[in-house]
Parts: sequence; structure tokens; C-alpha cells
Amino acid sequence: MISPIFVGHGSPMMAIQDTACTQFLLDYGKKLSPKAIVIFTAHWETEVLTISSTNDVYDTIYDFRGFPDELFQIKYPAKGDVELARMIADRFTAKDIPVNLDSQRGLDHGSWVPLLRMFPTPECPVIQVSVNPYLPPAEQYRIGEALRGLDQEDILIIGSGATVHNLRALNWDAKEPDAWAVDFDEWLIQNMQTQNLEALFDYAALAPNARMAVPRPEHFIPLFITMGSGDPERPVQVIHRSYEVGSLSYLSVSF
Repeated sequence: MISPIFVGHGSPMMAIQDTACTQFLLDYGKKLSPKAIVIFTAHWETEVLTISSTNDVYDTIYDFRGFPDELFQIKYPAKGDVELARMIADRFTAKDIPVNLDSQRGLDHGSWVPLLRMFPTPECPVIQVSVNPYLPPAEQYRIGEALRGLDQEDILIIGSGATVHNLRALNWDAKEPDAWAVDFDEWLIQNMQTQNLEALFDYAALAPNARMAVPRPEHFIPLFITMGSGDPERPVQVIHRSYEVGSLSYLSVSF
């Protein structure tokens, strides 16, 4: 059994820098031997949930600019699995969740950067799934619920995003995390650990500094998806917590 996890993926520089978060990802990955990985990435937005469906090696997408050339030389040669993609699609269809399959798209940096740091050499199939940031939190959770039980088959579900992701609020001179970002994460942790779904689904109104922390929800909603995919009988565990440039949160959680 491999618990679903949400990981903060932060900057693409994670691929080449050694930080507290990258060391955590490496150490955590060494503990796992998944048969396959299903990753929901904040950097693939579609109106209809879309699943990568290929048996080939994915292209590595460099969906960023203004970064060192070294980043653009990295390849992450993970393969897909059409049969697994179809099985996942069937699970969504059974729950009346519309779904499409995509045989062309490569892995964006929301996928390949954390995977590179967790599993430097890809050894199992990867299925990448898009997100629709405009669906309400309860619906994001329901998407995750459709995959509940895959952890019992040693399929690792990853939500890749960030709990606090406001690029306009970054504090480049910060020596400590910004208090407003810490307060937001503290509220999340408390309500996740007490499984207060009603409050979590209404985070925009109830959580302190929610508008600052989540100016746009594409990085935040993978949290709800992975939360929904976990076994509610298991305790929620904070598996990593660190910050960069004041407020960029690398809070990571297992469900």
C-alpha cells in the first residue's frame, strides 16, 4: 500500500538545486517502489479531465522561460501505459466524470521536476492527468474519490502544486517564512487532520489570508484531488514543510 501524496513543486530550479524540499523528495522516493504513478499537475489545465495515454517515452516539456540553459538539457524519459490510462478513465466514467485521453502531450515541469527528484531514474509507468481549476473543491475531491483504492495496488497518486503560490507576493529578501503564509498552512493542516471537509471546501471564505495564498487555484486544487483519493480511515500526515522567498510553500502531505 502506497499512500497518495500532495507535493509542493515550487520553481523549476528544483530540478538542479539542492534544497530541504529536494532532499525530502529524494529520501521519500527511496522508501517507495510503485508499480505505476498517476500525477495530477497544476500546469496542465483543461475543461474536461484529460489523461495521458501512450506507451511511448514522454517528451519533456520546458513550460517556462528565463531559467538557466542547464534546465533545458534535462530529459526525464518516463513511459506511459495505455492500458492503465484506460482503466483510470473507466473509473472516472463510472462516477459520471467526463474524461478525455491524450496520446501526444509530454510531461510538463509540474510532473517531471518532482518525479526527477523522487525517482531520478524512471522505473515504472507514469500517467499524467490534467486539472480544471474552475471546478469547486468538493468536485475536485470527488475526482480523487474515483481513484480511491489504487493505493492498495501500489499505484502512487501524486498531486503536484503548492498550497501557497502567489508569485506577486514573493519576498526575495526574506530570511524566515512570511507569517501570513504560515498561518494559511496551519489552518489547512488543522482542518485536514481533523477531516473537516466542510471547512476545507469553503477555504476561500474561512481560511486566513486565503486570497493572498491562492490568487488562482490551479496549484491548490491537486491537494483536494489527492485528499479524495486517500483512505479517510488513515491519518493525514505532514511529510514535509519548508518555504522559500517568504511565502512559496513546499508543504507536502500524505493521505
